Amino acid sequence: MTEPESDEKQVVVVTGAASGIGAGIARHAHARGMAVVLADIDAAALDRASADLGGVLTCVTDVSDSRSVHALAELAFDSFGRVDLLFNNAGIMRAGFLWQLGESDWDAALGVNITGVVNGIRAFVPRMLDQGGTGRVVNTASVGGFAPGPMMSPYSASKFAVVAITECLQMELSMIDAPVSASVLAPGPVVTSVFDNPFGAVSHPAVDRMVTQMRELLDTDGLDADTFAQLVFAGIDRGDFWLAPQGEHLDTMVRQHTATILERREPVIRQSFR
Repeated sequence: MTEPESDEKQVVVVTGAASGIGAGIARHAHARGMAVVLADIDAAALDRASADLGGVLTCVTDVSDSRSVHALAELAFDSFGRVDLLFNNAGIMRAGFLWQLGESDWDAALGVNITGVVNGIRAFVPRMLDQGGTGRVVNTASVGGFAPGPMMSPYSASKFAVVAITECLQMELSMIDAPVSASVLAPGPVVTSVFDNPFGAVSHPAVDRMVTQMRELLDTDGLDADTFAQLVFAGIDRGDFWLAPQGEHLDTMVRQHTATILERREPVIRQSFR
């Protein structure tokens, strides 16, 4: 990523910054000497994350609420005058059999995972275009945004949408020769709390087998959030649109899913990323 034309620190805003991937990204940005703004809906966890970094700027933010995200943008720009890097990273999991998931499950997942990204784009991109100099918007999808998985239909649907939204954003920025760029972040297995109890009270032998497989995958192939963040920033430094730190997982899933479509086969459950 090109440095701004000043001696000022680059400014990074991270949503979902109090835990998991977002916390790892925030820690790495801070270690690189960037000014970091942490946003999360969990105020207590946000305070702890800020304290761990020596007391950085925070904003309790509900990304599904456009007013809340606009308030975050106003705080960041009022405090630093610019934002060089925006991570629309907040995301949640709602899982279970599709026919049993309630309206509230879908509203929550789509509100955070899709509308949250759109709200971030609408609140920050106009200001980033006006500020002068380069910038980048990174939207967190998943390798699951390229090939669906059972029991996670709201998550899969929302992450597919994030991929499409980010591709559209990059094409539209290119149309106007904007100095601001977009990237889609596609994590593979990363050791976070999101899969600690992904299916809640759902009990079924097939579900139990799937949970076991997911945990085994994290044990064998999972990256910790800090290692993952280092790889993310290496891709940003290269100017990559496709940020896939675990590219082997993404490539395998894309090939398998594409082959299923081209060969007109019925979808099947993948037993691993390999």
